[in-house]
Amino acid sequence: MTNLTSLLVANRGEIAVRIFRTARDLGLATVAVHSDPDADALHVRSADAAVRLPGATPADTYLRGDLVIKAALAAGADAVHPGYGFLSENADFARQVQDSGLTWIGPPPEAIEAMASKTRAKELMRAVGVPLLDPVDPATATPADLPLLLKAAAGGGGRGMRVVRDLDALGEALRAASAEAASAFGDGEVFAEPYVERGRHVEVQILADAHGTVWALGTRDCSLQRRHQKVIEEAPAPGLSDTLRESLHTAAVAAARAVSYRGAGTVEFLVTADGRPYFLEMNTRLQVEHPVTEAVFGLDLVALQLRVAEGEALPPAPPEPTGHAVEARLYAEDPAQDWRPQTGVLHTLHVPGAVRVDTGFTDGDTVGIHYDPMLAKVVAHAPTRAEAVRVLAHALAGARIHGLTTNRELLVRSLLHPQFATGQPDTGFYDRHLTALTENTPDATTAAVAAALAAAAPAPGAPLAARIGGWRNLRSQPQTRRYTAAGTEHEVRYTTGTGTTRLVDHRGIVVLAASPDRVTLEVDGIRRMFHVKHNGTEVYVDSALGSHTLTPVPRFPDPQDRTEPGSLLAPMPGTVVRVAEDLAPGSRVTAGQPLLWLEAMKMEHRILAPASGTLTALHAATGQQVEFGALLAVVQEEKPA
Repeated sequence: MTNLTSLLVANRGEIAVRIFRTARDLGLATVAVHSDPDADALHVRSADAAVRLPGATPADTYLRGDLVIKAALAAGADAVHPGYGFLSENADFARQVQDSGLTWIGPPPEAIEAMASKTRAKELMRAVGVPLLDPVDPATATPADLPLLLKAAAGGGGRGMRVVRDLDALGEALRAASAEAASAFGDGEVFAEPYVERGRHVEVQILADAHGTVWALGTRDCSLQRRHQKVIEEAPAPGLSDTLRESLHTAAVAAARAVSYRGAGTVEFLVTADGRPYFLEMNTRLQVEHPVTEAVFGLDLVALQLRVAEGEALPPAPPEPTGHAVEARLYAEDPAQDWRPQTGVLHTLHVPGAVRVDTGFTDGDTVGIHYDPMLAKVVAHAPTRAEAVRVLAHALAGARIHGLTTNRELLVRSLLHPQFATGQPDTGFYDRHLTALTENTPDATTAAVAAALAAAAPAPGAPLAARIGGWRNLRSQPQTRRYTAAGTEHEVRYTTGTGTTRLVDHRGIVVLAASPDRVTLEVDGIRRMFHVKHNGTEVYVDSALGSHTLTPVPRFPDPQDRTEPGSLLAPMPGTVVRVAEDLAPGSRVTAGQPLLWLEAMKMEHRILAPASGTLTALHAATGQQVEFGALLAVVQEEKPA
């Protein structure tokens, strides 16, 4: 037995905060590490001590195993927990931790090594009888093999992954996937296998001790994904037969025993529409979605990881599961703009209701460019799946999130979508439904108008000039304010009297009451409360109709805001990782052609030609760091004949 006293978490963000919470409950001292941008991050503020890792990028900080071990020894920690991502599945790092006399909170390095390469892991699983998809040699692929899925051998998270539906596109897809894999994992090996349409991503949580006990802690469904990265997860996976569920448990336990596993891990499977399971990979770490398993089994998986690392034996069998749990990942991103990540200050993050919220941010924190844009994980647990989905959707709908565009509305609509509500998710869900899930509805337009009215309505008795700034205060003439919300402009016209506000040309909407932070409107005969918060030039309005960020439209546009037609501006701060081959001023380009690839917040984004024409300027080069709004290139559109 080993008695731990102090734990260093070699990670950041919500997972570091979550591990520290359990460590404190177990009486362990806690040590954080941080990059320079994370100096005042929540995970640093949550620890008893913190050690700086000089630099900003992951490569200079959280991926520097030598610095992490040095920090642990300097701070007097006797154990290292890797969290997920970064060094969590690096066998060499695990071995170095142990060689330094520290306790590694994870599986043996040999087990990590055995499962590190997806290709080698599949060979190992085939030997123990776990079903596999047969690999396809890209060099000999035929139309009958399509569609194909290209995957990085050395990592996951959607990096180095491409779906190929046309053999003519296979060569370029291989080059792009290999380059992305090499950049993300230091290994450009890519393999191909059949892409299963409407498949389901189902996984089994396992937990093993050093005394021969291996638990299969039920199934999770993680089929709702964007860019091959999970968005909504649930436990147990709905709609599986008892026979299929048991076969998945058996295969997962066999995988763990095959590598003498110890600690928490996940065995992932692809389940076809007709119920055939195939092994995908084994993640030798704690998963992002572990809270749904904790909820249905009533366990603390981090506490069990720590106890297993100390040498404790698990009971012969896990507790019986109860109810259903659903988790949604709240991201700072714009799903309607190709999942574009957002950076900036998170002014407000509040999620109401009886839900679990795991986050690495508090009000006023900054979301930077170097790390994943996930703001929080929101988890609901209830006796039935329908109730858990309803509770989660209601909590997200009522959340107040100010300062950044998020995927919150998409999450709510996804949870309420008939296909998800009936327990039939699949990995192609967003390919089919994203456009409909992100388009403005008539209700959203009405809500935005009401929100603009709420922001413009003066408080009864307050000087009108205090609310409308430099606008003319003539009671005989309607006052006018214009706002943009989600790219749509809304004009508000109203008149004021003694303690009253009357709307002009806004049928069905009546102002009942107004104060600096709360306005009551009657919308189509229904009384609605709107919460209003001002921050700089932005106005945030939340109600049961939705949440809206309003930006006042200036009366006189700034001439400096104008850009040359055809200008391609950086949609976010990031690094140019690739420029199209032979692209130079004077090159002919076609509308939609990828010209540049920009990497930001662990995701790669293509910069496309806005029209067919000639590239007249190119201001970007591979490896260049660019700021938001930087001019990357200019395309002069060809005039029709």
